[in-house]
Amino acid sequence: MVLDNRDLIQCKEKGISVETIERQLNNFVNGFPWADLSKPATVGDGIFSFTADEIAHFEKVFDRKIADPRIVKFVPSSGAASRMFKHLFEFREKYPGAAAGPEVEYLINHIRKIAFHRLLDESLIRKSDYAGLIDAILSENGLNYANLPKGLLLFHDYPEGPRTAAEEHLVEAAHYARDANGTARIHFTISPEHKSRFTDLFGKVRKIYENRYGVAFEISFSEQKPSTDTIAADAENRPFRNPDGSLHFRPGGHGALISNLNDIDGDIIFVKNIDNIVPDRLKHDTYLYKKVLGGCLLEMKQKVHGYLKKAAEGDVSEKEIAEMALYMEERLFIHLPAGFHESAAAAKQSLLTTMLNRPMRVCGMVRNQGEPGGGPFWVKGNKGHESLQIIESSQVNLQDPQQKAVMEASTHFNPVDLVCCIKDFEGRTFDLTEFVDPSTGFISIKSSGGKVLKAQELPGLWNGAMARWITVFAEVPVSTFNPVKTVNDLLRAEHRNE
Repeated sequence: MVLDNRDLIQCKEKGISVETIERQLNNFVNGFPWADLSKPATVGDGIFSFTADEIAHFEKVFDRKIADPRIVKFVPSSGAASRMFKHLFEFREKYPGAAAGPEVEYLINHIRKIAFHRLLDESLIRKSDYAGLIDAILSENGLNYANLPKGLLLFHDYPEGPRTAAEEHLVEAAHYARDANGTARIHFTISPEHKSRFTDLFGKVRKIYENRYGVAFEISFSEQKPSTDTIAADAENRPFRNPDGSLHFRPGGHGALISNLNDIDGDIIFVKNIDNIVPDRLKHDTYLYKKVLGGCLLEMKQKVHGYLKKAAEGDVSEKEIAEMALYMEERLFIHLPAGFHESAAAAKQSLLTTMLNRPMRVCGMVRNQGEPGGGPFWVKGNKGHESLQIIESSQVNLQDPQQKAVMEASTHFNPVDLVCCIKDFEGRTFDLTEFVDPSTGFISIKSSGGKVLKAQELPGLWNGAMARWITVFAEVPVSTFNPVKTVNDLLRAEHRNE
């Protein structure tokens, strides 16, 4: 690789080191290794299924301890909504030479049941003007929904007026992310070109929800950092260059948001996707299980940090070491190395301390109902050690019959329902970049200017970016998972406030 002075200046301005560029280019040459799946995580073997008593207990733990930790709700919300309208784009490109498909027909025939229909020209609706309605939804002269992030789209209708997805997250935060002083903190990751729209929206509605729910919101934003962009490569794995000769960089995917999460000042952080929300009438399960997951994490945090504090003071008995080892195996599903129980007490304490002094997360998992995406698995590391990981299908060699069989045997699906502890036992925030597995990235082939362009995504936020965290999986009801992947999903019963 040869970089000239202009390249070095460009890299410095983005905050990317030459070593990082070299490592990323090597990834194009060598590729990323496939995940080595051992078996699916299942209830009793990697996934907890809470009893009614445990649900009540963890809810009480959360409500009782809510005054102590600083709680933040973290919502990745920078992605464009354009993929929601894929079937509308396809129809518009073919119109008038092709008939509308069933998805377009269904949307137009039920358009009055969708939250944003009042913003459309009533005459277009009455005439069922397919082309006119689609243009009004997608184009800059209309709602411009094709160019907005999902958070700014109207999702649900109410007697008092419709709400955007971002507003629904404010409502959620008011119910489980507020402290004893009535402050609810919520952080959105956004694209810079949409920041003014978000600030305008919250400027208009913030007081409405504060008065309605008796809460004060602390709303903050961050953008994906230029230093997390990845370099693109050409067909020969050399740096891809723009027409002006500059290096071509691309956003590093949602895994880049680990740097944004790293900057959050919070003891307990809830992570949830922008499009996974429901109307008020269905929010009870969401509120309950957010508290249950949070209570589980708070109890886990108390146990682990209590042990680490004792270990730091040198005041841990052999009985306590044995109790902690059992807790790790039975409650954290951490496999201890062979020969551990025969080791000397000092060696046991040192190993347990190292294995426990990490960020922690409790991840809700729903029963697999055929949704595309990742799930919970036992995965072998490069030294043969098994750990619990969230794995996407793109990380698995599906040409390998054994690996494909393990993937297809998965019983649960990852709905991105996380609650995280990112501080150590002394209250210092971990450097989360130290707990990323850099070997879990992804390469895709694209084109630019008629030339092959290889793009590289960083390890996913809840996959490789959190691969070295303490991870606990817990079953949550499917009612807590209602994402909006296409505009027609807004017509499902779960998203209609009827």
